[in-house]
Amino acid sequence: MAKPILHGPAISTFVRTVRLALEEKSVDYEFREVNILKGEHQEAEFLRLNPFGKVPAFEHDGLTLFETDAICRYVDEAFPGPSLQPEGVRERARMVQVTGIVNSFAYPSIITGIVIQRVVVPLMGGTSDEQAILASLDLAETSLATLDGFVGAKGFLAGDGLSLADLAFVPIYDYLRAVPEAEKLLPSKVQLARWWSGIENRDSLRKTRPTLG
Repeated sequence: MAKPILHGPAISTFVRTVRLALEEKSVDYEFREVNILKGEHQEAEFLRLNPFGKVPAFEHDGLTLFETDAICRYVDEAFPGPSLQPEGVRERARMVQVTGIVNSFAYPSIITGIVIQRVVVPLMGGTSDEQAILASLDLAETSLATLDGFVGAKGFLAGDGLSLADLAFVPIYDYLRAVPEAEKLLPSKVQLARWWSGIENRDSLRKTRPTLG
């Protein structure tokens, strides 16, 4: 079986989610960095893999995938190792729901609205848009409060073990911890703090943590 290839920037939360899944399954894969700051995701070579010019893109044995959720489910089902999807129908539905919340609400408010403004814009020589950050706080709060309520007795977001729901949220939570707004948003989220303390030292998180700057 050919080695799977993952294309994308290490700093991307979506790329990191796929890498987390690959690491948790102990898959031997090739990671090819795509520099989105230089526009490499809009070049013909990458558009061949993802016509929308978004990251990540994934190749394996003639199959090309370019949606994070689809890639992660394929990785979980195509390779041996611990399952990253709950067996129970209710728990699996919760996993899908959490992933949807992360993609539709947590990402645009926390990453686009806060982290990119607070971290990426200054790195590129710009000035953070304080109004954009302020406008994102309410949705970020709602997203975090909702996810806080989903943490189960075993400390995971869906079911009794680590799942794709957790892996979808890890990169976003990890970035949020590094910005000043975390001091306002995170102290009241005690269940998410418990969730994080239970998974932050996993090898998959250590191996995939990106460096900014």
